[in-house]
Amino acid sequence: MQQFLLQEKYPVYSLEVPKTETRFTDVDAIIAYLNDCVSEHKIARLIATFDHFEHTTALPEGEIAHDILAAKHIIFCFGTHLPNAHVMAVRPRSIGVVEKPDSFVVTFLEAPMPLANLAMESWVRAIVDVADECA
Repeated sequence: MQQFLLQEKYPVYSLEVPKTETRFTDVDAIIAYLNDCVSEHKIARLIATFDHFEHTTALPEGEIAHDILAAKHIIFCFGTHLPNAHVMAVRPRSIGVVEKPDSFVVTFLEAPMPLANLAMESWVRAIVDVADECA
């Protein structure tokens, strides 16, 4: 898994998984797995899934890189405290899943909550494993 600053300001985690190194065959299968992970977590709660590819394709001005075949988000929240109104700016969390011809690219923005980062990182890393359980 790589960590980098996107556009010099967004701390992003990214994992590119060759299709030959995962049990998943498409974006929907990975989203379903992540949905299970969120559902099984004692704090996380599912909000929605979003088909970014479909949305962008439907826009007259929409542009999608030629090697992106599918792109979806799973959106959820780990929020355990609301100490002030400003924490709303860093919630909710999402994990993006993109399908390319030979790989899947899974990304998420670093959360200010270590528990959330650890969970998301373990869920994403498990995509390359053969086990069916959330890490």
